[in-house]
Amino acid sequence: MMETRVIIYARVSTAGQDYERQLSELREYASRMGYEVVKEFSEKISGAKRIAERDALTNLLNYVKHNKVNKILIYECSRLSRRAVDFLQITELLTEHGISIYIHQNGLETLQKDGNVNPIAQLVLGILAQFNSMERGLIRSRMESGYNHFRMNGGKVGRKVGYRKSVDEMKTQYSKEIQLIKKGISLRNIAAICGTSVNTLQKIKKII
Repeated sequence: MMETRVIIYARVSTAGQDYERQLSELREYASRMGYEVVKEFSEKISGAKRIAERDALTNLLNYVKHNKVNKILIYECSRLSRRAVDFLQITELLTEHGISIYIHQNGLETLQKDGNVNPIAQLVLGILAQFNSMERGLIRSRMESGYNHFRMNGGKVGRKVGYRKSVDEMKTQYSKEIQLIKKGISLRNIAAICGTSVNTLQKIKKII
């Protein structure tokens, strides 16, 4: 009987958070099930970021295209993405490659043992993906409400007048865009990939 080859993926939103608990629980599960962990990917980045902006997730998707993998183990579905459209796109891509996603918190897998789509998981995960997307919108709405309240009470939000980012700050914030510019990709295509305006990309181009 062939051993089940799995990848573990973990994500937290900020540098101050730690994904070790996710990794530890997923490793323990893989060991208990007798799976072979062939690779681990982890990153500290917002789940609201697009796929192209997330290096570890991008590397994972590239890895499975060229290597035999049976399952991806994640702690819960928002770890994969808080953007419903991206979550469903990733799920569809992995399904096409015959790779099941195991969601530890829900005990669900996207594929059944025979390789067919699990209809229950498809329904539940679709709902969870929409919920996570709505939750992201609510968080943004609460923050905006808080800012408005702060302003109404005399507070000032944002950069000081005259503030401009240094070249180093620009290079750090837009490292992905700089890589793509250096590869000769058009600014319009980079804007579509990264969600950065062409105007900002033109400014970035001048500093590299």
